Amino acid sequence: MTDQAEPTEAGEGRGTSRLPLPARARPSLDAPPPLSAPRPLGEVRTWPRSFVHRLTSPLPGVRALARLAREGRLRPPVDTLRQIPDLPFAPGPLPPTGPAQVALTWAGHASWVLRIGGLTVLTDPVWARRILGTPARVTPPGVRWEDLPPVDAVVISHNHYDHLDAPTLKRLPRATPLFVPAGLAGWFRARRFTRVTELDWWEAAELPGAGGPVRFDFVPAHHWSKRTLTDTCRSLWGGWVVTAPDGQRVYFAGDTGYGHWFREIGRRYPGIDLALLPIGAYDPRWMLRAVHTDPDEAVRAYQDLGARALVPMHWSTFLLSAEPPLEPLHRVRAAFEATGRPREELWDLPVGGSRVLE
Repeated sequence: MTDQAEPTEAGEGRGTSRLPLPARARPSLDAPPPLSAPRPLGEVRTWPRSFVHRLTSPLPGVRALARLAREGRLRPPVDTLRQIPDLPFAPGPLPPTGPAQVALTWAGHASWVLRIGGLTVLTDPVWARRILGTPARVTPPGVRWEDLPPVDAVVISHNHYDHLDAPTLKRLPRATPLFVPAGLAGWFRARRFTRVTELDWWEAAELPGAGGPVRFDFVPAHHWSKRTLTDTCRSLWGGWVVTAPDGQRVYFAGDTGYGHWFREIGRRYPGIDLALLPIGAYDPRWMLRAVHTDPDEAVRAYQDLGARALVPMHWSTFLLSAEPPLEPLHRVRAAFEATGRPREELWDLPVGGSRVLE
């Protein structure tokens, strides 16, 4: 299996909004351990041959793949494809931000333009129309590549094709600082990138920002890695906690199933302002539960993290699994409403939408 198994209603929440957020969710009662000292940028490191021991669930075997092929549940039912024109798409200009502000713009899937600490950071940038093994994207990128400001850094969560896109990365200057999982730096250096920093879980590095260093912490995820027939789990997978000099904090989950890591991340990194969590590519559950959160699990993860706001992603771009195109949005809204949390804490942006944290 590869990761390929992988709004607001019309007119709602579109464009850019500048709304204050309510008080923080409950903090953890456990004192967090001290954060690790930042590692040197561009450090050349040696890693184990495999990270299979980091899996939290066994990978599917031949029987599971045969069942998936037999059931034929690889894409949404044909009669639900009429929902595609209703997928939320509202591109607009990037909002102006100062060095002390945090702003998000959703380019689609797991690709975000994050402005934090005076830096512009891309997460898992995929601007390609098509990725290996999947139908073409159903919504265009929410930001035209030529409209991006200079990119100060890129974070990569893992090496699956819908998160690590070689054609997109080729557009970047080779001196762009890249933060990648352990075992993946060689892939980038072979493509002549010169400022690649690879990290293990719970490790960090820093880049200078307008008001001081911006910190990038690599954190665990319930997922796996594979890009070719022979490299299963040869590189690590995970999410990123990006912290501004003034302590504003954004968690980017990358790709993950639901599990114990969310509570631990929230304990070690208290005060997460924004939790960017996947809500799509989850059906059939018997196959994808271990590696992809569904909308209800994403809401649980947001609560486990103690985050201030939930920002859904990983849907409305590529149809990677069998749920109807609009189902993730409807389900995440219902699950969030059931928590009793204020509606403003759900940042269900359209593709191309932006919001500023104030």
